[in-house]
Amino acid sequence: MKKFLIAIFLLQSTFAFPQSRKTENLIIVTLDGMRWQEVFGGVDQAILDNPKYTREKDDIKKLLWSDDREERRKKLFPFLWNTVFSQGQLYGDRNTGSYVNVANPYKFSYPGYNEIFTGYPDTAVNSNDKIKNKNTNVLEFINKQKGYQNKVAAFSTWDVPPYFLNKWRNGLYVNSDQDPIAYSSPTAKLLDDMQKLSMKPNGERLDIITYVAAREYLKTHQPKVLYISFDETDEYAHQGNYDHFLAAAHAEDGMIADIWNTVQSLPGYKNKTTLMVTCDHGRGDKIKDQWRDHGQNVEDAGQIWIAVIGPDTKPLGEVKTPVALYQKQIAPTIAALLGFKFVPDHGNAEPILSIIH
Repeated sequence: MKKFLIAIFLLQSTFAFPQSRKTENLIIVTLDGMRWQEVFGGVDQAILDNPKYTREKDDIKKLLWSDDREERRKKLFPFLWNTVFSQGQLYGDRNTGSYVNVANPYKFSYPGYNEIFTGYPDTAVNSNDKIKNKNTNVLEFINKQKGYQNKVAAFSTWDVPPYFLNKWRNGLYVNSDQDPIAYSSPTAKLLDDMQKLSMKPNGERLDIITYVAAREYLKTHQPKVLYISFDETDEYAHQGNYDHFLAAAHAEDGMIADIWNTVQSLPGYKNKTTLMVTCDHGRGDKIKDQWRDHGQNVEDAGQIWIAVIGPDTKPLGEVKTPVALYQKQIAPTIAALLGFKFVPDHGNAEPILSIIH
């Protein structure tokens, strides 16, 4: 019995949350289908040199190319490889033994987002159909906690997040795709007009409109948790348009930098906010000519990445220590950063301790 009690004590100690927690607010950003290969290596030369996928090779090389891998990734993702690299943590460069994988077998969007937010790789979630998610998600869990009621919001370019977050069940504020910008803000009418009148090359509103709508909501409504879901990287990859895939990734990095600079300029958020960036799934390998694709039959599509910066996350930079992390750990990590313990409906996903200690 004594040995058993000691074992329980050690287990609880292992997963204890820090008492001097500084994070009071959280921003989560997802880049749909963003390959780890570009995140950690910048422009992929094999795809760049293929005229089937790259129409403006010279322009891309001028803006984003370097013979040095670390310089290439810094050109493509300057915020991740300057600010986050120096002040936060990045996981998922498989060349160094840092593995981040999805646990669900499907390796596409709805199953991935379900895993991110519920901590449960539910095999019954096996399509992108607009089905209201039965699993409890970490955002609705946080929304019930003292001091966080009605202080959680989500903005998305894709129109399925209301379903995987099941806003009808929990009352979360989720603004997606063509939803009107109906909240109180000095720029709401302008944003709504831009959304209605701008081109929609992928059939959805532009990521920049999703972003500015989220930023203005942050300024006017002061949510404590804000989720921003970008989509253009996935759309352009499916089209085989590497130019626009890279341009979208670079622009999204700029938006992430802007939201970080915004929160650091606001007294209620400065030095009290953690930012987490990740993706729902990876993509296939260039050698197999599958970089456009993902899904159950695309082996590499389960390979993802995570970047975090905040007052409770040690500045480890690129974490090269061999480690195997899973997408299902993100939900309990999100809760732990705010001092809560989120237990998924099923399974036993635990937080990523190196992020919260």
